[in-house]
Amino acid sequence: MAEGGRRAVKPQGEITRGTTNPNRLRRVDRWIGWWCGGALADAADPLVVDLGYGATPITAVELRARLERVRADVRVTGLEIDPARVAAAQAAADPPGLTFARGGFELAGLRPVVVRAFNVLRQYDESAVAAAWTTMTAHLAPGGWLVEGTCDELGRLGSWAALPAGADTPVSLTLAAKLATLESPATFAERLPKALIHRNVPGEPVYDLLCALDEAWRHAAPLAVFGPRQRWLEAVSRLRDAGWPVLDRPARWRLGEVTVPWPGTAA
Repeated sequence: MAEGGRRAVKPQGEITRGTTNPNRLRRVDRWIGWWCGGALADAADPLVVDLGYGATPITAVELRARLERVRADVRVTGLEIDPARVAAAQAAADPPGLTFARGGFELAGLRPVVVRAFNVLRQYDESAVAAAWTTMTAHLAPGGWLVEGTCDELGRLGSWAALPAGADTPVSLTLAAKLATLESPATFAERLPKALIHRNVPGEPVYDLLCALDEAWRHAAPLAVFGPRQRWLEAVSRLRDAGWPVLDRPARWRLGEVTVPWPGTAA
């Protein structure tokens, strides 16, 4: 039997490369605190899973520290398939607020309010994504969220999907960047979620989205004299005014973000 009387569940998935860096996931962590804050605040058990934290536990440690600002008694469990990584992470554990265990897409039998799965499915075939999403969302607590995506090695550029409990399709796509280093929104193509990265071709909704955002960015070039933030604010505003649904407000745009309905689910 597993800890706490739970029956051990066979981990589902494959061992990934495990590369990570401190602060790599700061943008998605900040967004989780906003998008999932209500679910965490209302949860009877504020459990969050960091799935596939990698060769070191730093991203799980940081996730706990950031979400404690949303709910002080948040509990984070880092899950990895590789037993050696789980054993190495125990030195960073701080029960009950921070624990580490062996597990995969089945979430080790846990029922978290939030699952962050970052830079995991990127290393799988696209054909495996839908089943992984369905498995994870089926194990979420009611009202919970799966946040799945990818970012570059330093966390300067990333994107992610959000799926509610029980769903098999995302409801939103978020693009986020360090604006001081953003040359063009077209570079988001390099860091799209696995489900979209091969769909960035003419005729696909995500291609149209990136083209529209890139065009808005070019039209906003005169505002670059006031800094990249003002240029980004104008670009996202132009995107919205052109008829693209935008799910967040300027307060989020100022952070270098934009959240839209999942491409293909809204006109």
